Amino acid sequence: MPAANQLSLPDNITTTPQLIERAAETYGDTAFLEEENRAISFNEFAVLAKQVAASLIKSGIEKGDRVAIWAPNISEWVIAALGIQCAGAVLVTLNTRYKGNEAAYILRASRSKLLFSIGEFLQVNYPQQLAGEKLPDLQEIVVFRQPATTQTNWETFLQRGKHIESELVRQRMQKIQEFDTSDILFTSGTTGNPKGVMTSHEQNLRAFTHFSEIVELESGDRYLVINPFFHSFGYKAGILACLIKGVTLLPHAVFNTDEILKRIEQENISVLPGPPTLFQSILAHQDLDSYDLSSLKRATTGAAIIPVEMIEQMKSKLGFETVITAYGLTESCGLVTACRQGDSAEIIATTSGRAIPDVELRCVDSNNQEVPRGEPGEIVFRGFNVMQGYFENEQATKEAIDSDAWLHTGDIGVMDEQGNLKITDRLKDMFITGGFNCYPAEIEKTIATHGQILMSAIIGAPDDRMGEVAMAFLVLKPGANFSEQEFIAWCREHMANYKVPRKVKIMDALPLNASGKVLKTELKKLIDA
Repeated sequence: MPAANQLSLPDNITTTPQLIERAAETYGDTAFLEEENRAISFNEFAVLAKQVAASLIKSGIEKGDRVAIWAPNISEWVIAALGIQCAGAVLVTLNTRYKGNEAAYILRASRSKLLFSIGEFLQVNYPQQLAGEKLPDLQEIVVFRQPATTQTNWETFLQRGKHIESELVRQRMQKIQEFDTSDILFTSGTTGNPKGVMTSHEQNLRAFTHFSEIVELESGDRYLVINPFFHSFGYKAGILACLIKGVTLLPHAVFNTDEILKRIEQENISVLPGPPTLFQSILAHQDLDSYDLSSLKRATTGAAIIPVEMIEQMKSKLGFETVITAYGLTESCGLVTACRQGDSAEIIATTSGRAIPDVELRCVDSNNQEVPRGEPGEIVFRGFNVMQGYFENEQATKEAIDSDAWLHTGDIGVMDEQGNLKITDRLKDMFITGGFNCYPAEIEKTIATHGQILMSAIIGAPDDRMGEVAMAFLVLKPGANFSEQEFIAWCREHMANYKVPRKVKIMDALPLNASGKVLKTELKKLIDA
């Protein structure tokens, strides 16, 4: 394995388009993308990405314009995303669990000019959800896997750039610089307003070269990407890592333990990252012993409390040679810390490892002074992986990154003498449901549109399977009358499924402090009441 601080990428590879070209030259006819018996080599992929770039140029997309994708993990997502970046445009990812109003907010906030979207998926027509939404900057929707559509279908779009000179595409790719913004991934703050995190080509490639080497990815690996592409874990630790190391990427669109086990056996999967819930589901499967999982080699996990026993079973029962836990956030390109080869099961389970190379990490008090090792403090970091800022939100950027370039995460952690970081709490109210960040203020903002609710408060309640789930405390308007089941059904119509409260308690009043703020510490005492 190369030294952890020695990048395997040549110094002149600092942009995603350069990475695509290098991968084609280095890995050639090796399969890069495999889906439903179709294999796309690294060479073919480079051609397809440039074809997308040509069509975007023909569509009037300029360097720096935002182009969004709203689709599940399918091969077209990968082709479109990297094609966007070859055109010098900025990739904007949309959560597939968003409802139309949530997706429209992101499209407006990013001023995206073009949207790639799935047609119908899991009985939901994505473009139809945007009907009636005001999208002043959006000029076109290109639809995957739906030939008959009032929108532009994918095949028609690809033909659009057919007569664009390849030299024009090459010139556009050459104009892209290492510090140009490559993507904007939206994350929600506790204010409830999603913010667009901007990161550059170079910092993403640098972070996930480190990741790839820590996990020891190598050409010949077969990587089942279950983590959604719209998230850093699926896009950067998945797509980019596979391009960096010549790994075959196999997209997986719908979480289903039976299907995952079948694919591991039938498609010789060797790399399987995912949240702890994925591995807990596999380990608990009643027919686990009937599957051949001998191809499995490498796993990464994180985002929740992990039992030491689970790490041990991942090695003993599932056969993983390498299990790594890591910590990151969208504002860090997705990666701040990681465990290392040789760490004990206890270190891997109870901590998120140490800072990746070239990144400084501290836990600080309310005066921004570092606390002694072993004592809790807010996690702050600085280095090459700190975001460029929040898109068109200078105030929020200043609040997140201090004058000494430390990014304040809002998470509470404890560092041991070796620098291993244990995440102990969230500075505010965020909780994690099955690997998805949930922000109470964002959920409360949606509930405020319900005509019969006077006040609401959301907290995370413990859940055996999901880690935590949303619990709603409601105060109804006079004369209002509806059941908990009706409220949950309403939430399912108005917000992404992972945000929907699983528990509901109707109250006469919420506990408030002298300033009129809800005392969520008091609500936590009522979880099991």
